[in-house]
Amino acid sequence: MSKNIILTNQEIEHKIKRIAYQIYETFVDEEEVVIAGIASSGSVFAQKIATVLSDISTLKVSLCEVKVDKQNPQSPIQTSLSAEEYSNKGLVLVDDVLNSGTTLIYAVRHFLDVPLKKFKTAVLVDRNHKKYPVKADFKGISLSTSLLEHVQVVFDENGGDYAFLS
Repeated sequence: MSKNIILTNQEIEHKIKRIAYQIYETFVDEEEVVIAGIASSGSVFAQKIATVLSDISTLKVSLCEVKVDKQNPQSPIQTSLSAEEYSNKGLVLVDDVLNSGTTLIYAVRHFLDVPLKKFKTAVLVDRNHKKYPVKADFKGISLSTSLLEHVQVVFDENGGDYAFLS
């Protein structure tokens, strides 16, 4: 299969900055926001958003890694922050690609057990093949793809980030 680049490093950086500004506008009345990234690529994407958000705003930004067993999403979800650390705060759940919605919906369900001031979702690539009624509040790009196509995001430590369709 061939790789069709759908987002270059520069485009991803632009999307991250735009999403960070949208989060700031949404949470402008809050003192603190938790950026919770779904491991592993979603966590990297969350870190990048959190860095820009810290640069452009006065919000206290906390990072949280969310571990979802993608083969068995009903198994308990683990987070790097305790429930008390994100309770009664604004939270943005972040993933790199929204495919069927399975991972995101189970992660959302986990956070619904804790009182939050505001709860939003963000993805870099939103595909239009959802099995569940879940949407991304902030998204970098929406794609209509066939079920046989696969979207992958590559976060390179040397700044060579890209997303491709195969």
